[in-house]
This record gives sequence, structure tokens and C-alpha cells, in this order.
Amino acid sequence: MSVVEQYARAHIVTDADLLDEEHAAVPVVLRYDPEDDPRTVRVGLPGAHERTIARALLEQGLRAPAGSGEVRVWPCGRVQAVVEFHSSQGVSVVQFESKTLLRFLRRTYTAAAQPVGRRPHVTH
Repeated sequence: MSVVEQYARAHIVTDADLLDEEHAAVPVVLRYDPEDDPRTVRVGLPGAHERTIARALLEQGLRAPAGSGEVRVWPCGRVQAVVEFHSSQGVSVVQFESKTLLRFLRRTYTAAAQPVGRRPHVTH
């Protein structure tokens, strides 16, 4: 099994976004390490903030609102998804393109299915 890391762009939703519609996307790192915990993924936000989310919750939240503990995920329109993280420091709301999260999730399931040291057989 191998680590899956995907760089993405996302919008951090704040009150300032209401005043500034042209608020730029920020770099985010999506990371899955099946040897660390095969049930979770990590979302690395700017400022070295890393949040953990259940992989199944992320998948469920792309189809319908879902939540568990301090994390909520829901679809936002047809092409976006929102991930909301609650902590003692407050709430972080991050908006992604759904296709980015779907691509990442597909890669995590592929990585989890690969035996260590083996490559998939490719036929031509």
C-alpha cells in the first residue's frame, strides 16, 4: 500500500468572502496513508493546519449532507462540496470542487487495494 498525496485548490469560506467575491483559492494537500490509518484522510490547510476526516464520511458527504463529531460534509450545488471542521479554536469551512475530492477518493481506494511491492498488470 502506498501513500496518496494530492495537491488541490480550495476556498476558505469566511465573513470576508461576503465582501470580496474574487477571494482567491488557497493550496490544500489531501493525504491518505493506509499504514497510518486506512479509514481516514488528512486535509492540510494553509498555515500548517492539518485536519483528519473519515474517508467514508467524505464520500457520503459528496452525495448528501453527512457529519460525525467535529466534521460535516455536504454537496454545494452540482460541482462543489463543503467540508466544515469544528474545534476549540472555532470553525473552518473549506469549499472544494467535487471532482477533485472524487479523484482523490478513487486514488485512495486504488492504493488500499494494491499489495505492497506489487504493480497492477497492464495489458496492451
